[in-house]
Amino acid sequence: MKKFRPGLSFGDFVQRGGKVWKNRAEGERDYRRGWVVWLVTMLGLGLLLVRAFDLQVLQGGKLRVLADENRVKQVRLAAPRGKIVDRNGTELARNEATAHIVGYLGEVKEDEVGLVKEAGGKYEAGSRIGRAGIEAQYEEVLRGMDGGKLVEVDNEGKVVRELGQKEPTAGSSIKLTLDAGLQDAAYQAVNGKKAGVVVSDPRNGEVLALVSSPSFDPNLFSNSKSEYLNSKQIQISQILNDQNKPLFNRAISGAYPPGSTFKMVTTAAALESGKVEPDFTFVDTGEIVVGSFRYTNWLFTKRGGVEGRVGFARAITRSTDTFFYKIGEMTGPENIVEWSKKMGLGGMTGIDLQGEVPGAVPDPNDGPWYLGNTYHLAIGQEDLLTTPLQINLMTNVLASSGRKCVPHLLKTLNTKSEILNNDQCPKIQISNETLEIIKKGMVGACSVGGTSFVMFDWNEAALGGLSHSAFAKASLGTALPSVACKTGTAEYVAEGGKMKTHGWLTAYAPADNPVISATVVIEGGGEGSNVAAPVVRKIFAKYFNVEDKYPYGAIRGDGE
Repeated sequence: MKKFRPGLSFGDFVQRGGKVWKNRAEGERDYRRGWVVWLVTMLGLGLLLVRAFDLQVLQGGKLRVLADENRVKQVRLAAPRGKIVDRNGTELARNEATAHIVGYLGEVKEDEVGLVKEAGGKYEAGSRIGRAGIEAQYEEVLRGMDGGKLVEVDNEGKVVRELGQKEPTAGSSIKLTLDAGLQDAAYQAVNGKKAGVVVSDPRNGEVLALVSSPSFDPNLFSNSKSEYLNSKQIQISQILNDQNKPLFNRAISGAYPPGSTFKMVTTAAALESGKVEPDFTFVDTGEIVVGSFRYTNWLFTKRGGVEGRVGFARAITRSTDTFFYKIGEMTGPENIVEWSKKMGLGGMTGIDLQGEVPGAVPDPNDGPWYLGNTYHLAIGQEDLLTTPLQINLMTNVLASSGRKCVPHLLKTLNTKSEILNNDQCPKIQISNETLEIIKKGMVGACSVGGTSFVMFDWNEAALGGLSHSAFAKASLGTALPSVACKTGTAEYVAEGGKMKTHGWLTAYAPADNPVISATVVIEGGGEGSNVAAPVVRKIFAKYFNVEDKYPYGAIRGDGE
């Protein structure tokens, strides 16, 4: 550092980087500050240019798309869903009667968004999809093709203008074989009991009514996700936890031992296999004893009664268990199983509804098989399980001279008038003699002296060509149609080891030229003549426009 000399100020001696800087004279320009400002300005401009280049050139395309997406919105225009109508063109309501047939809609799940099916394009968030019944079975037909429109929005999301629009294409309507009036009548007839009902046309397999009870309100399941957060969610929870299983379709998914309705199969197997002659008779003494085992007839069990000598027709009419034990033994279980499958048991019928089960027909070659097993099989017990739909198909085979028509619900699509699946009626080789024997026995079952006492007055008048009976009156100018039927009471072990019974009745009418068949099972309901026969009578009364005044409230029951 320089030594201090008088006459110089202290500031003259400030040192920077080894140099002494003198203060500039007053008014003199400081060019150094200008250079600093210029450099800072140029640096800022450079950064702006680089950023602008990045935004406009390097990322311009992507940002332009993002900007357009923020400015232009696509609004989905949901396609109107096709209607579901009955055979008369009446739109089927979604209620306590058609739930298991029509089904319901629900919002697509997260894992279904973007799913593409054959028709209608992909599913988007908020789309509806069929979840059960016909809605699910014919989803591709009913859903249509969604449309959409492009709109320009401002920064607050408000629509400024429409840029374009594609109209949605409505789904196709479907006509079913169902009769809405008959469906309601069948549902009302079971009166809330646990039941499965199938009504069909034996000539072509058209399903006229299909009921599962108890049922549910399908509208509860058709709400959006936000609507699930209210009291309806509680109702849904109650349905899901209901021990009566209202979501369970008993008509096509309920598998039950068929009881005495199976005796027509045993009859067909015995006669068509040639193991038993048509004129075979057997003397019922109330029971058959094999070693230490006793196999009794229902009449003997209830009242100690016996039937005496019976043949095939009389045995069907009276449902004589001992007769069928004997012919089951003579026929052999293999032949009975073969004819079970020929007549539609132990396999899918092919109905156009989801959830059908095949039931079960036991195999005599699968494990030990004893004479007692054959006896039980011959009367519709053992490990035999059938659905109401299968028993209805079996009934149709008998009613239509051996034609085994695939049961179906779809009648026409759009404007087509042909009956779909009508050609799917393969013929089972069964003799007219066998069919006549079975029909005679079934007509007898619904007549005085048979087991279905609820039909006695009706058939007595019908077989006499009359238009009215004590409790039934046909429409003007027509006679009551004769009915062929078979009762069934199938035993099963309920909870707690208690023995209970399912009540069956299957029938067709008119007996000589059938146009309708009905099969009813009342789950755990008791004897078929008491609980199932009244339901069939009400269904036939509705179908044939018969004024019915039967005293149903007074039924005590005396049949098989």
